[in-house]
Amino acid sequence: MAESLAGKVAVVTGGGSGIGAAIVDSLTAEGVTCHAIGRRGPVKLDVSDQPGVKRFVDSLERLDILVCAAADQVPGRRLQDLTPEIWDHLINVNLSGAFYFINAGLQKLRAARGDVVLIGSVSGSWPDPSGPAYQASKAGMSALAAAAGFEEHLNGVRFSTIKPGIVDTPIMLKRPVLPPPEVTAAMLKPEDVAEACLMLLKLPRRAHIPELTIVPTRLQSLGKTNVPNPTPAPE
Repeated sequence: MAESLAGKVAVVTGGGSGIGAAIVDSLTAEGVTCHAIGRRGPVKLDVSDQPGVKRFVDSLERLDILVCAAADQVPGRRLQDLTPEIWDHLINVNLSGAFYFINAGLQKLRAARGDVVLIGSVSGSWPDPSGPAYQASKAGMSALAAAAGFEEHLNGVRFSTIKPGIVDTPIMLKRPVLPPPEVTAAMLKPEDVAEACLMLLKLPRRAHIPELTIVPTRLQSLGKTNVPNPTPAPE
């Protein structure tokens, strides 16, 4: 039987748009009190501001669910275009920000026997055009969740990573070349990832999915990046 989420308190980073906003909507519909963190979210906070993150988390009376969906990307993402400043920015936002929230909220999560869901990416598992800095940050999310879950499972805290394939979110607008409409139409939608997140969170406490990969049916398969033409082959 699915676990009820009603009455729980969640923090969702990247909650102002894209996947994070869809997760906020899904959790709110389940009766969860959501604190949506983001540049465009109700709680405006830079996830890479460690002291600011600690002040915010310390202000919460409880924390049952932490979803880290904040991410950034840049058009000049190839290795030859990366600068140390760009590298540091992407690692700080995409990876360090998740650690800052986990670090600040761990005692509250232990008290609640709560859940942490990190939004990674298939780009952290196999090469694609998203660039070394972005891919390193997403690989780090998977490693962070795996190591944290190894240590914290006896404290009742479940750590999971969702690794989506290509998703139709505003971050797509930062691609060097925008995908054609037919490719965009075949992408995952943010609500697909939100549905996967709900499934993880509603599992009975005796069960745990450490890692979940979700890809768009017509564009990707395991280990394969998106193709330019999503039209199925003729039968």
